[in-house]
Amino acid sequence: MRLTPEVLEACYKAGAFPMDDGYGRIGFYRSDPRSVLELDDLHVSRSLARVIRKGIYEVRIDHDFEAVIRACADRRNTWISAEIIRSFVRFHELGKAHSVEAYRREELAGGLYGVALGGAFMGESMFSRMPDASKVCLVYLVERLKERGYVLLDCQIQNDHLARLGAIEIPEGEYLRRLEHALTLDRSFV
Repeated sequence: MRLTPEVLEACYKAGAFPMDDGYGRIGFYRSDPRSVLELDDLHVSRSLARVIRKGIYEVRIDHDFEAVIRACADRRNTWISAEIIRSFVRFHELGKAHSVEAYRREELAGGLYGVALGGAFMGESMFSRMPDASKVCLVYLVERLKERGYVLLDCQIQNDHLARLGAIEIPEGEYLRRLEHALTLDRSFV
């Protein structure tokens, strides 16, 4: 099955997300429990707050989506294959996938990307080339989602990094109910 924009959208609306298994096969996965970040519960450490106050990074939206997804894929073990990159770039061109990017002296320092449907944002991956750059992007993302009336920030699979930032795990059934509600909302990411 080709990973078309229609397939991607149906996948996310069903509560699943695509991953390459490392052998060139893309599968669709769900997580139970599901990691979410409540928009009012983001934990911003003192040192991160200082970085933000100092304005070390310039944050941009959708300035170079392809560079962000390629940087997220640039690691020893990755689930982001060339086909996933191509598919998400197309999804971005259709206004469904977005990136938040941190720049320092015009150099891409970090970023994240994900999918925005209705009042839900499904975070996919993040990267940093400079200290705290991806965290600055996450803070900016959460602020943007709150300003625009989003109700769900899906982090998919919990890890220690997400937990330190305030992400929690909820049962898949609860996630699917919240997703169903979020998809009824008319929100704009840009």
